[in-house]
Amino acid sequence: MIKMIAQAASPASGGGFSAASLFAQMALIFGAFYFFFIAPQKKKQKAHEKMLSELQSGDEVITTGGIYGTITNVKDDRFVVKVSDTTKIEVGKAFIQSVMKKPEAEEKKSS
Repeated sequence: MIKMIAQAASPASGGGFSAASLFAQMALIFGAFYFFFIAPQKKKQKAHEKMLSELQSGDEVITTGGIYGTITNVKDDRFVVKVSDTTKIEVGKAFIQSVMKKPEAEEKKSS
């Protein structure tokens, strides 16, 4: 009789989480976050850094502020961008969002 009361009072053997299963679930969640969020962001960042390193004078770009212009000069940490016939601005390299078109690609197509 005492044995039956002790078994009824003790928690069920399969109902709780063990430390190993909890650790496995946390590792699975971290792995999912890595593959769905961290890895694609790193890939995008590397592609942006490569694009910035390949920019040169004559490339048409868009800044993160939405300004369209043509690069006229490349400096160590910034670009000089021509936005109109009489206006040139200096833009930090990190603020170039994308390249509109490259002159070399147009020359190859027309040849």
